[in-house]
Amino acid sequence: MLRVLVVVLLVLVAVFVVLVRGTFSVSKPGREVTINRLYSLASANRVREATLLDQEAQVVGRFCPSGRVSGCRSGLVSFHAAYPQSDVATQQLIDRLGGRARLEVRHQTGKAVARLVITFVLPLMILAALFGIIFVVAAAGGDSDLAGVVGFGRLGKKQKREKATEDAVTFADVAGIGDVVTEVQEVIDYLRDPTKFEAFAAVAPKGVLLFGPPGCGKTLMARAVAGESGVPFITASGTDFVESLVGVGAARVRDLFSQARELAPAIVFIDEIDAVGRTREGEGVSGGEREQTLNQLLVEMDGFDVSSGIVLMGATNRPDILDAALMRPGRFDRHITLEPPDADGRAEILAVHARRRPVAADVDLFDVARQTPGFTGADLANVINEAALLAVREGQEGGQVSARHFSEAIQRVLHGPHRGKLMTADERYRLAVHESGHAVVASAVGRRTDIHRVSILAQGAGVAKTSMGGDGDRVLLTDHEIQDRLAIMMAGMAAEARLCDRPSTTAENDIAQATALAKEMVGLYGMSAGIGPVRVLARYGGFLSADGTSMEAIGDQSIETFDTEVRQLIETAKDHATQLLTDHQPALTNIITTLEQEETLEGTALQQLLDTVTPSSTNGHHPHNDTPTRDLRGL
Repeated sequence: MLRVLVVVLLVLVAVFVVLVRGTFSVSKPGREVTINRLYSLASANRVREATLLDQEAQVVGRFCPSGRVSGCRSGLVSFHAAYPQSDVATQQLIDRLGGRARLEVRHQTGKAVARLVITFVLPLMILAALFGIIFVVAAAGGDSDLAGVVGFGRLGKKQKREKATEDAVTFADVAGIGDVVTEVQEVIDYLRDPTKFEAFAAVAPKGVLLFGPPGCGKTLMARAVAGESGVPFITASGTDFVESLVGVGAARVRDLFSQARELAPAIVFIDEIDAVGRTREGEGVSGGEREQTLNQLLVEMDGFDVSSGIVLMGATNRPDILDAALMRPGRFDRHITLEPPDADGRAEILAVHARRRPVAADVDLFDVARQTPGFTGADLANVINEAALLAVREGQEGGQVSARHFSEAIQRVLHGPHRGKLMTADERYRLAVHESGHAVVASAVGRRTDIHRVSILAQGAGVAKTSMGGDGDRVLLTDHEIQDRLAIMMAGMAAEARLCDRPSTTAENDIAQATALAKEMVGLYGMSAGIGPVRVLARYGGFLSADGTSMEAIGDQSIETFDTEVRQLIETAKDHATQLLTDHQPALTNIITTLEQEETLEGTALQQLLDTVTPSSTNGHHPHNDTPTRDLRGL
């Protein structure tokens, strides 16, 4: 059938080419004259005969070049002239030539029919043959782009399906989210053996919605559920259903669930479901198409029973914008949050990724986990890979990924690669003073073990960096602990003011962070006597994490008080940092000297230098020790 259609298409194209060449060719015998020149010749009785070719809009004939036709002494000359193809122009031409020459009008019916065939009939036949070929290819299951054209209303062969195999992803490949495993266990048990639910008249979750920040393992968890259940895994993205053509998205939703019914029991996973499940607002034509697609998804979720063996899983970073009808029980019965893992979870994730790599015995994965607060599973996988790439770069045969590689990989992920920036002796000293100030004050307020690395090397967009951990895993902080953070932030500027006399641009990032933290203390947490427990700031941004803060509608006096309180907190923190640096002057000087020479301090060498700093037991800038603990999850 395909060969026949190809032959027919080639024949039609050949006929089309021949007819075009024969139909649109124009007769141009003899000398070319303009239409005005022809009128002049006709008025002088010099035209012997003329023929109007209607389809070609040409006049051909013969005229006498030397005088009137009746007394022409020389031979007649052939001519051709083009004229505008319109009824008015044709009639005018007939009137001018009719009484002065033999005039003939040829309507050229054959060419008129040929033009009709070329313009309408043959293109339709060629398109029909072309679409016939496309549909034959699609029916044969081809993977070509032509087959994809037919499936614009379906998800087609590009739809991802994973069959249950020995190499499928399982919970052995997932770590750091043990509580999530517990939540999806009913889905696995149901797909393995649905009869155990019948004794209790229990119904397994019909839909499971996974939401959390990017990189936390939502897709990996869905694949692991399918792997543990031993059922096919059908996956699509929410953007696969979003089209400008009305009805296409709904058709693709129907096709997705049709595939699932054929493969049941199976898991259907829709990634970035917020692209199709956003709250319905009636946004014109495009909004109407998305709304139709969402309505079809809701109908399909109502259309299958749990006993059919289909479980729908969805993933999104923005559950707050999903339509309420999609979130209700009976559709997505279970909502599971995946958040960045804690230190133990990060160590487990690192262990999973380290299984396939030659990690040296001196690598303590839990210590690496402590240095990576706030990292997601994807970030940790990147750290492992960067460490392995650094080991490969050294080119040692049979080499291993060492703790040094891990430390450098963390910095590369956080700040980017090193930059070969040349610094003067004065710049090196100033940077050493600045970073040493951060390290000494952090150690003095009791956070010595959180300091992992101090460096004055330019890396990424930064010039120098003191790397600290421990902040990302905290859920609650007191006002004393936040004030300690402020002191650490202002320590670099305080050290420069003490030892370098003049401030520099190095403190730009410190000031920005300290200002933001002080504003949150005053405006969000009520940790200010001048403002009191009044909300001055409001968070905005995502559902699971805020992108920033904005000022509430308050009076001018409150704004002035707010600014005064923020400035006072920062000044107090700087004064406290200055006092701590004065109390530990020998340790500060020793660290500065060593950092200038070594450029980077970490591990045992850094901790030995910080051992000379005695943590303050009273933190004298805190006059009140009975301040209640507040929820500072936004920090």
